[in-house]
Amino acid sequence: MNPNPLPNRRTFLRRALVAGAVLSLGPSALSATSTALRLGLIGVGGRGASLLHTLLRFPGVLVPAVGDLLPDRAARAARMIQEADRGPVRSYAGSESAWEELVARTDLDAVIVATPWEWHTRMAVAAMRAGKHPGVEVPAAITLEECHELVRTSEATGIPCTMLENVCYYETALTLLRMIRQGCFGTVQHCEAGYQHDCRSLMFEPDGGLTWRGRHVAALDGNLYPTHPIGPVAQWMNINRGDRFVSLTSLSTPAEALRHFAATRFGANHPAARRDYALGDVNTTLLRTDGGRTVTLYFNLLTHRPYDLIFRLEGVRGIYLGTNDSVCLEGSEAPAHQWEPFAPYRERYAHPLWASLGPQARQSGGHDGAEYLMFHDFLKAVRARTAAPQNVGDAATWSAVFPLSIASVAAGGRPVEFPDFTAGKWRTNPPLGVHGA
Repeated sequence: MNPNPLPNRRTFLRRALVAGAVLSLGPSALSATSTALRLGLIGVGGRGASLLHTLLRFPGVLVPAVGDLLPDRAARAARMIQEADRGPVRSYAGSESAWEELVARTDLDAVIVATPWEWHTRMAVAAMRAGKHPGVEVPAAITLEECHELVRTSEATGIPCTMLENVCYYETALTLLRMIRQGCFGTVQHCEAGYQHDCRSLMFEPDGGLTWRGRHVAALDGNLYPTHPIGPVAQWMNINRGDRFVSLTSLSTPAEALRHFAATRFGANHPAARRDYALGDVNTTLLRTDGGRTVTLYFNLLTHRPYDLIFRLEGVRGIYLGTNDSVCLEGSEAPAHQWEPFAPYRERYAHPLWASLGPQARQSGGHDGAEYLMFHDFLKAVRARTAAPQNVGDAATWSAVFPLSIASVAAGGRPVEFPDFTAGKWRTNPPLGVHGA
């Protein structure tokens, strides 16, 4: 593929000046400006279609290009766009290279990538090389080389790259960020979080063949989906902004649950019930920071259980536990050393984004409105030609848990060194503020 050359300096500055004028209009600029943002969307299956539904709620957004391997999916997305009166739209489908023509278009400001994991980095890199801000689904990369490639490409082109980590925009996650900034917990010393979600049905086709997710589970053992839990935790702990991860160790249990599920669904003699799967039923990963603080991550897709991200935040002055949505803080009016409901704190310390845009966000659906706020920040960054709060260093760092955990599990839980994707800038990067609307 030969992507279009990057915009020249004059074009870049003209776009930046227009974006700056738009942003000066305030929170309503995204919908009020007549200068529309033009986005391309690659991957319009279930996840991509959901993202498209949210994007079409922003009146200042056009989606003139959609791409997918399957033509019927691309056609369905095109109909969604036309029915929302955001046409015309062109579909790129039918081959694994059709997306390259979409990225090469000269009229797009950004490209959303919602494809299987192994395509994320190559599509994001191609978008940056073509002068377009990529918004890439999670994880942004699945190898260390891909993590480094994202950072190198963003630095070389000057084009930001955003990983679309929606959990960072959950109401509770942002409330806790504000409480941390106001000193409610004191210094945050330890966090626990996990992606614990029974996803066994997503691993198989109706006939028992493996889906793309199932192929990963059959081949890899580690934490294969780390960014949902690690994203908010990294922001709470100022990772890449005053501290950084320096080492990781990871262990997995034996793999039994998926064979049990396959036998129940397809029969004990079905090949899906008799094959070996690499991914252990439960993976536990421990990370240590330069400042000596710790994070425990849990990963479980394969046992019968309710959805639970855990989110245990422990500071010198108190603790929050997401499993029971409760808090225990030093100096509160509640009896000492007893849990109290978090709901009043969620109201008292409402994050500015939720305080100002909460009604629109909740109406949009998309993980209880979190994706509306995520896209609010992303679109604002695209207009301004600046990095979003989740920058390329975050994308690389949060995604790196994937390959590093695989390496540690393969070595029997031996600690592995965690790369610094900021080239030392973590020491002077300011903490992420409580960004508003």
